[in-house]
Amino acid sequence: MLVEKWMTRAAITIEENESVAAAVRLLREKKIRRLPVLRKGKLCGIVSDRDLKAASPSVATSLDIWEIHALLDKLRVKDVMTKKLLTITPKDTIEKAAMIMMEKKVGGLPVLDENGALIGILTEDDVFRALVEVTGVNRQKTRVSLLIPDEAGTIRQVADICRKGGGKIISILTSYMKVPAGMRELIMRIDCPDTEALRTDLAKKFGSVTVTKDQ
Repeated sequence: MLVEKWMTRAAITIEENESVAAAVRLLREKKIRRLPVLRKGKLCGIVSDRDLKAASPSVATSLDIWEIHALLDKLRVKDVMTKKLLTITPKDTIEKAAMIMMEKKVGGLPVLDENGALIGILTEDDVFRALVEVTGVNRQKTRVSLLIPDEAGTIRQVADICRKGGGKIISILTSYMKVPAGMRELIMRIDCPDTEALRTDLAKKFGSVTVTKDQ
């Protein structure tokens, strides 16, 4: 899955010399949490709702409400934005983007083309949409989970058993998280006429099998 398929195109932006108050209004109006910041049409930073919340009390602790509004109108976006940018390209994968976002603890990545021009933004919501799609959970089918040997051909064996029982595999994922050495967890979503018979057949070959109906 490539970023270009899931990113939000035509990202809403703000110029670096706009006021913090203007940035706050734009975030509220558009119901978003971050704004790429431009300098003469080029990306130069990003400002998030957290940046703006952090800036407001630090500069306005002892002021009354009217003084606070006046000060926020004078404070520029460039004064509070994050200048050390993390970006992604449209040809990068969603998996790579998710890893960057998780490791760097950021909720969005500006997307730049080969010329360095801003063409969109990939947010945590976009990544969640991709996850829902790739897992097949939005299709409300049956989820099957089991441990299989970490060997070539084992996934095909599972698929053969599913096919023999008249089942159709909607999605298939594997994980090595918290499983015994030499094993991996296989998670599938399937459309099957007899899930109990499938569970029994898989259990004969691989041991314990968990079958859950999506609600």
